Amino acid sequence: MSKENEKDIKTSPEDNLVITKHKVKINNKEIKYTATTGTIVLSFEGTNQKDKKAEFEASKPKAEVFFTSYVKDGIRNKAKRPITFAFNGGPGSASVWLHMGMLGPKLVKLNDTGYTKPPFELKDNQYSLLDETDLVFIDPVGTGYSRPIEGEKRKEFHNLDKDIESLAHFIRLYISRNERWLSPKFLAGESYGTTRSAGLSGYLQERLGIYLNGLILISSVLDFSTLRFANNNDLPYSLYLPTYTATAYYHKKLSESLLKMPLEELLAEVEDFVTNEYVGALWLGSSLAPQARKDIIVKLSYYTGLSKDFLDKTNLRINIMNFCKELLRNDGKTVGRLDSRFKGVDKSGITANFEFDPSMAAITGPYTATFNDYIRKDLEYKNDIPYEILSYEVFGNWTWGKENEYVDVSETLRKAISMNPHLKVHVTNGYFDLATPYLATEYTFKHLDLAKELEANISMSYYEAGHMMYLHEPSLKNLKSELLSFINKAK
Repeated sequence: MSKENEKDIKTSPEDNLVITKHKVKINNKEIKYTATTGTIVLSFEGTNQKDKKAEFEASKPKAEVFFTSYVKDGIRNKAKRPITFAFNGGPGSASVWLHMGMLGPKLVKLNDTGYTKPPFELKDNQYSLLDETDLVFIDPVGTGYSRPIEGEKRKEFHNLDKDIESLAHFIRLYISRNERWLSPKFLAGESYGTTRSAGLSGYLQERLGIYLNGLILISSVLDFSTLRFANNNDLPYSLYLPTYTATAYYHKKLSESLLKMPLEELLAEVEDFVTNEYVGALWLGSSLAPQARKDIIVKLSYYTGLSKDFLDKTNLRINIMNFCKELLRNDGKTVGRLDSRFKGVDKSGITANFEFDPSMAAITGPYTATFNDYIRKDLEYKNDIPYEILSYEVFGNWTWGKENEYVDVSETLRKAISMNPHLKVHVTNGYFDLATPYLATEYTFKHLDLAKELEANISMSYYEAGHMMYLHEPSLKNLKSELLSFINKAK
């Protein structure tokens, strides 16, 4: 471990919490609430890696976990008040995006599809869910201000199983200390945070006896075979295609006849092509007849705006990074991965991939500045170590614990719902999301193999925005309405 990283490891395992009082107007009603922010020492029994015969080692301090909670004042019966635990993904991301972009009482002011000029600002979030549920935003170890205790190795937290285990024990500790065992409980995760949520649904039930009312999965990925472009995996090439079409539609790179169609109608047409023609062509591989190959290339060009020559050279298989660079290459622009509505400009126009994701670049500065200001001024929490909004140290050293197979937590979710048939799941999808495309999510849930009587436990909503659909205020407004309905039905 580098000396720079050693400086961030905390050596004094003590809780450090700050409590402040606030109010916000939501749906024209004033909500008074208490904010608690800071770090708590997380102790739990972990797998003993040195002795495989011993199931658990003694409970001991393992990490200081940073969180921010918002609890509505004046609630007499906590058993009737829902509580939602929220986190982002990465892996390696702090919870700041859901905190300051969607769920919390403050919202980052942004230029929806461009670069916001500094200095940046916050505003009250009239679409916060605080009117309906208390909120707890958790930063997994290695993100935000969360760090391992001295003697604990960072890498022990940077894997699928330990990540789920540590988050589960934080939730257990929080509901115990705050007397919330009987409250309706929800998880809200985004991107890899949805992977974490599905894993937690099983661990919380089977290991800790904590049954959830609902999962809010924002831009979901449960089965990574749907997203991993590889020579032996044709699945993503078909599942990404409608999102390529949506992106070309947004940037007006399709024919006039297609641009005149409502987006949803066009996407339904493309999905039909994927199901009835494209998947079969990919499956045939080199045995695909020459004329059939030409016909597929013509239709791919028609639905993506990409040249026939380019598609021929891709062997009918469009990689996401190549698409982000190629679609607007002649305009000297690139499109975003997280949100393909965003445009960027690279140094070189001849590379295969973009230099940076313009949708990520556009939001990192505003969220970093506003959160660091807000946490110190409004919530009165002081900490001089860096707040790791996106930790590339975590992401770069993550281990998935799967050899020769893709990570897939969909079976964990299926079993959790089967064991707890009251567990409801709502999935949100952005049409311009090239990180977790909506058709890949639909494919996963269609193959969940739930009992027929439990299929109604799953609901989905769609938005004309990207991975973080809440950046688009009309989508955020609709999202609030969908989630209010979901929570009221599930609690």
